[in-house]
Amino acid sequence: INIDDAYGKKLADRVNCQLFTYATQDRAATYSANGINMRPDGIEYEMVSDFTIKRIKLKTGGKFSVYNSLCAAVCAKTLGFTEDEIASSLEKLEGVKGRAEVVENDKGFTIIIDYAHTPDGLKNILSTFRECKKNRVIALFGCGGNRDKTKRPIMGSIASRYADFVIVTSDNPRTEEPSAIIEDIMGGVKGGSTPYVVIENRAEAIHYAINNAQKDDVIVLAGKGHETYQIIGTTKNHFDEREV
Repeated sequence: INIDDAYGKKLADRVNCQLFTYATQDRAATYSANGINMRPDGIEYEMVSDFTIKRIKLKTGGKFSVYNSLCAAVCAKTLGFTEDEIASSLEKLEGVKGRAEVVENDKGFTIIIDYAHTPDGLKNILSTFRECKKNRVIALFGCGGNRDKTKRPIMGSIASRYADFVIVTSDNPRTEEPSAIIEDIMGGVKGGSTPYVVIENRAEAIHYAINNAQKDDVIVLAGKGHETYQIIGTTKNHFDEREV
């Protein structure tokens, strides 16, 4: 049980079976993550118990990756795996396609692909990488057509609040006009002070982001995630952001 979480702590106080707890803040936990070093493209920390200390390295970023990996590590430990086996396995882990996925490059900045396509999802992914940024967080996103229109200006406002530069583009417009969807988004973007640009064609928008990125920037491509297509009208076109 994660006892950094208020409800987790309540659960831990009530269970009457054998209990293992984990945390990054509460030092009363059976296992804790100490010395956390967060980078946009990965994390390192020490998994500490009363008996052992083991350095853990991950290829995925974000505080949530610390909690997820620590939980998995504790489960594996209680099932009998050694600290060396656990650390080796976590270091090899590539993460989940389209979920805070790092696109490797040699340009001196970080590119993240994430499925965030709701206000809460966009806020979470942008705030995650604000925690470990060395320079700017660039948010590139759009909104799906024939879906809830009320979330569009909300997402625009969130991008403006949590990013240092915003690129508004197209997602899966479906049978709506992409320009109309973008206009809805801009209702939230224009209310903030964050610089922005509008590039309707998503491939061109990604090219713009890469060509104008600075050293140590984090580019977050939000909305498509694991998808390898873009729906324009009623046609599903091949579109893989990794290839772009």
